[in-house]
Amino acid sequence: MTRFADLPIRSKFNILLSLLLLVLFLATALFTYQRQKSFVLRFAVDNARNFARQLIETRDYMSSVVKGEPETNYNLVPQVVATQVAKRVTQNTKYYLRQVSLRYRNPLNSPDPYETAQLKKFAQQAHPREVYGVVDIDGTSVFRFLQPMRATASCLECHGSYESAPHFVQERFPPGHYSYNYRVGEVIGAVSVTIPMQDLYAGLGVNLKLDLLSRGAVFLIVVLIMGAVLRRQILDPVKLLSEEITNVTKTGDFQRKLPSHAGDEIGQVFSAFNEMMDELARRTLQSREADERYRLFIELSNSAVVTFLQDGKIVIANQRTEALFGKSRQDLLGETIFDYLEEDANLRRMLAPGFRTKEENIRLTVRSSKGKTTEVEVALSASRTDREPMFTAIFREHEGQ
Repeated sequence: MTRFADLPIRSKFNILLSLLLLVLFLATALFTYQRQKSFVLRFAVDNARNFARQLIETRDYMSSVVKGEPETNYNLVPQVVATQVAKRVTQNTKYYLRQVSLRYRNPLNSPDPYETAQLKKFAQQAHPREVYGVVDIDGTSVFRFLQPMRATASCLECHGSYESAPHFVQERFPPGHYSYNYRVGEVIGAVSVTIPMQDLYAGLGVNLKLDLLSRGAVFLIVVLIMGAVLRRQILDPVKLLSEEITNVTKTGDFQRKLPSHAGDEIGQVFSAFNEMMDELARRTLQSREADERYRLFIELSNSAVVTFLQDGKIVIANQRTEALFGKSRQDLLGETIFDYLEEDANLRRMLAPGFRTKEENIRLTVRSSKGKTTEVEVALSASRTDREPMFTAIFREHEGQ
């Protein structure tokens, strides 16, 4: 399996860009969801508070203006009016609004376990305040809101003592009923607002999808633009530079040039590459000219000239060497000079690393491939190459031979 570090730069860039897009998208989705959830919760609280305030204000108003009317029309009882108003103001909404009390008269106003617990807490508090939150009921998440209601002086007309209550109240609720004996300022119940969270999330889901789609589209466009710019300005030039270096390494063609680029760092690298190609081309030309001059020099020499490596392998030989060694230059290339010397100990000693900076003359005996021997004086010089030392020997025959 290919390691990430071994992947091409373009593949690394695409992978990292994709991961960045994914992380940004997920972070945005989480942020958007939390923001929308908080917004919907605030929206639910504000609406529940408004509904509760309307209900309490309606009840208080009816309690203050209604006198004997409920004797002949039970629907004018303030509590009944408030209950009907609650139904009307929430009939086109997802909210379930009602009045609840631990000392109820209408069975429809009996509290559920959650409301009972909150009403008991209200009764124990000196200054109870509204409570709200998301609770789980039978596996369903539900938003709950309770606004405490306090008894006013007008409430005591029906909820004071049994003796002071209207006749129609006495008929319905006998003495000792827990709905009597209210005190002014006492918490007598609460306005309860309920809505399933799935109904709230229904609106949230639509907004969330639209928000995520829009944000995702924006991120995608930005990343695509960034990717195109980076590929054009960095990745493609780097790839071109890599390809040109590979081509130069394979072909040795130093005439290849990179196109001009902007004045940034990539442009500076391109300029440096072109300057390097010019310098290498110049040095290559000089090296070739020097080689040609050297070859011309040894061809014009009156003596046999042989250039060889430290192991004795012949790499250059002139025409005079053909006569001395009894072989053509083409046949001599690749052979060992030691094969044509009777005693080569002195020559091998001079080829040691310490000789690379020296120049000496020695006397040797050359045996040609045809068996002819010739006494010669050898002038040996050494030079350095990029890989290993190279030696040049000039063979001068003794006079009289």
